[in-house]
Parts: sequence; structure tokens; C-alpha cells
Amino acid sequence: MLIAGFQKTSFVDYPGQPCAVVFTPYCNLDCVYCHNAHIIGREAPIIPEEPVLDYLEKRAGLLSAVVISGGEPTLQQNLEAFILRVRTFGYKVKLDTNGTKPQTLLSLLNRELLDYVAMDVKAPAEKYAEIVRANVDVDAIRRSIVVLRNSGIPHEFRLTYAPQLNQEDALETARMVKGCDRFYLQQYRPRSDADPRAHSPADVMLTGEAIAREIGNCTVRGLGPEQ
Repeated sequence: MLIAGFQKTSFVDYPGQPCAVVFTPYCNLDCVYCHNAHIIGREAPIIPEEPVLDYLEKRAGLLSAVVISGGEPTLQQNLEAFILRVRTFGYKVKLDTNGTKPQTLLSLLNRELLDYVAMDVKAPAEKYAEIVRANVDVDAIRRSIVVLRNSGIPHEFRLTYAPQLNQEDALETARMVKGCDRFYLQQYRPRSDADPRAHSPADVMLTGEAIAREIGNCTVRGLGPEQ
């Protein structure tokens, strides 16, 4: 599997589990707020797979999980083989995905290769293309939502509250995943001074409270000490 980055230790990327994070290159979306833009295009850096696997093998027992993020991991032809290898070391596996490849997600779940999935939902259907700056099959997103909601494994959906979205957009997006295990509303962070300003912490909190009333759960992330 192609690897563009590797974080050797994290205590925040897999709930309750010390983990390592593997970042795959390339993405079929180009979200306005992406902080991994340096690994989503053709010029993405590639690092060798074997040293990563060697490290994971040596750290088995000290780390308990591996998170596969990106980029978009479901674009990788050898994703399944990589997961199978990681599992031989005894790790739990979490997948971060944008949900554009429901058949790949379903295949991995049917083979019981995933222990946790985090799926980003970007916007209500009519604003999806604006946020991801790409042609996107929203029906495929919806199929992934159903697959994940019915999977029986721990999962979460995440919405980054981009400046292009208002509270009703956030509520409409949350309604798409009603019945999920966990829903997170994430504060947007501009990448440069030229980027639009984020919603105020107070606005984010109010929107999170509205989502919680609407779908039964919502946790706000990314406000830092202002929260």
C-alpha cells in the first residue's frame, strides 16, 4: 500500500486506544479546508511500506491500534492486504474515510477487517460539490452512511463547520446520519490569513446543541480552551 506519512504514536486518533496513524496519498476530493493537501495530489511524497510495518511489529503490545487515514485510503488497491498484515500483529484497525467508495467499505466490513470507522460528511447534498470542489456522487455517500450505520461496529460521523455552511446546513447534514453512534461537529481552522474566518466558538456550540436536539447526539471538537 502506498504511504505518504506516518505518525508513530497518537492518543487522540482512536478513542481510548494508543495508536499509530498511517496516511495514504491521493484523494478524489479537494475540500476547501483540507490540512493534508500536500499528500492528496500527484506530487504526494511516498515513503516505503516495510519500515512502517517493521515499526508496527516491534511496537505491538505497546500500541493497540492502527489508524489508516489520508488522503482517502479506499482508493488504495492494496488496502486490504495492508490491513491483513497489520492484524497479524494483533492490532485493532480504524479507518478514516470520505465515504465515496461504499463497496470497498462494505467489503472490508464483511471481512471483519475494521474495528472502528470514522466517516466525514461534508455538507448537505446541494452544497457537497462546493465544499469538496469535485464532482461527487452523493448517492454513494448515502450508501456508505447506511453501510456504516448498519455495520454493528463502533463508528462516528464528522462534519467540519466550514464558513460556507450555516446552521441549517449543519442540521441538514446531521439528519443524513441520524441514528449513528457518534456525531462530531468540528471547528474549521483556516490554513492561511487569506482563508475565510471560522464561525465563532459560541456559534459552533449553539449549532452543536441544535444538532444534539435534532439527532440525539453531538460533540463539538476543536474549540480548544475557548470551549
